[in-house]
Amino acid sequence: MKRCLALTFLALAVASSAFLAFNAPEARTSRIIQGASLEDVTLAVQHAGGEITHELSIINAVAADLTADQVEALRRTRGILRIYGNDAVETAAKGGKKGGGDSGGDSGDGSTTTDTATDTFYTTLINGDAVHQMGIDGTGIGIAVLDTGLWKHAGIKNDSAGNSRIEAVYNAMTDTLASSPMSGDDPAGHGSHVASIAVSSLMTDDGTARYNGVAPGAHLVSVQAFDGNGQGTYADVIRAIDWIVTNRKKHKIHIINASFSAEPRSYYWDDPINQAIMVAWQNEIFVVAAAGNRGPASMTIGVPGNLPYVLTVGAMTDSFTPADGSDDELASFSSTGPTVEGFVKPEVVAPGGHMRGLVQGNSTLANEYPQYYDGEYFEMSGTSQATAVVSGVAALALQAEPWRSVDELKCKIMSAARPATYRDKGKDNLAYSVFQQGAGMVDAYAAVMNQTVDCANRGLHIDNDIDGYQHFGGPANQQTDGNYIVRGDLDSRESGYVWDGSYFDSNGYLWTDGYLWTDGYLWTDAYLWTDGVGVDGYLWTDGYLWTDGYLWTDAYLWTDGYLWTDSLTEMTSMSSWVDPE
Repeated sequence: MKRCLALTFLALAVASSAFLAFNAPEARTSRIIQGASLEDVTLAVQHAGGEITHELSIINAVAADLTADQVEALRRTRGILRIYGNDAVETAAKGGKKGGGDSGGDSGDGSTTTDTATDTFYTTLINGDAVHQMGIDGTGIGIAVLDTGLWKHAGIKNDSAGNSRIEAVYNAMTDTLASSPMSGDDPAGHGSHVASIAVSSLMTDDGTARYNGVAPGAHLVSVQAFDGNGQGTYADVIRAIDWIVTNRKKHKIHIINASFSAEPRSYYWDDPINQAIMVAWQNEIFVVAAAGNRGPASMTIGVPGNLPYVLTVGAMTDSFTPADGSDDELASFSSTGPTVEGFVKPEVVAPGGHMRGLVQGNSTLANEYPQYYDGEYFEMSGTSQATAVVSGVAALALQAEPWRSVDELKCKIMSAARPATYRDKGKDNLAYSVFQQGAGMVDAYAAVMNQTVDCANRGLHIDNDIDGYQHFGGPANQQTDGNYIVRGDLDSRESGYVWDGSYFDSNGYLWTDGYLWTDGYLWTDAYLWTDGVGVDGYLWTDGYLWTDGYLWTDAYLWTDGYLWTDSLTEMTSMSSWVDPE
């Protein structure tokens, strides 16, 4: 009898378990579905039974929560072009200073050794102080900080004239516009940090600010797409870019500061964030993007830094002597190129080591790394911070010549940059490859005064790229011996065009006053990308191999109609913390 009862209870338990499993809701994952039109995609997803979470009109797409069966149904639906995972993005920032102290030449508070200095060491290092003395401070130029939000510290909220500078506060995660520009917050701290590097002003209502940023007169638009941990999704970032493009005239947005990075999983034109960024560039919004913090290995540039229609920024660091530029060196964490499509990245570098910026005390950064926080200012490193420097430089150059197109502005900044060099046998040689430093360190004064405007994005056709008619490759490739090369200068190893992919550690190099790209070969030229073959007979195979049919990861095959991942909920986030160096 007992055995019979036991078997009965067992059968009931199994049946109950089966019933619960049978009735459990099927797992859903977030996907980005792109089609020929927004209407087509919306109707298809609704018909499949998906739950739409984001309308991404800028790329004719929606984000939706879908079951595996619904995904498969959509893949077979006419009018659906691509299905992506809702991938991860991260901010591009790293740690603070070693041991809480600096060595030699630093006042200890991040300024120059002059007690009366109003510019941070990085502003002086890039000759931003010389531009300020000309009366150019970024006034009239709007920077959209696509990040974690903004702390309403007086140095951030007030411009160099003492006026409120925050035009609008938009949260892409909740799709809400704040009722007042003075509302909003920054639970992570990252957005405030990069914003203060770009625009912090001494003209505050409470006298608490200590330094000018690069463009203290510029105004801000806060666009939050990342949470308190610096995490966000592709869908949130794309919705943020969509809002920026839609509201660019209303809020006078000229520049997007994109201090974030995601690992590439496709060619540049097939990435949905890049597609949205291309629309921004097409609408004459200048995009400054972080290279990422996955260096020093080659081919580590992240999204959207791998896109030709941005200015991609790497980081140099100060060897803990911010007042002495002669021992500055490339930061080992700074991601390097080339991109898989052959573009030379990063295009410039900027100060990105031990950068002081404003962060509120209850932020994630201040709580997790209190050793780098003094109550207002937080010290950290990364290509995020370098990107903010260049956004400020772009604002200065645009105030001086507001009629410049985005391609012309990119050329002005690149061709005015200063390469790191060393002297050997009476000759100046590049200290780092162009795949590590691009054109060199930005120079604000030279960029403002520079009249070279026709050297960037030559050969590209953004309208055709967006429409899918043409895609492009850059002048870089990899030889069969493993060295990376730039087409047009295959024989010169001293020039920095031929590189073995290794990181050259040093004790610092002089960032010269010379201009690397003014004469001779211009590596910004692009080539038509068609089935693996470039124009003029330029082959991406048969001699120029990306390492035996190069696959970036075992899980991601670049094929038409692919799904990026089958199980991962794709995220975006701020780049992970890196130790100071």
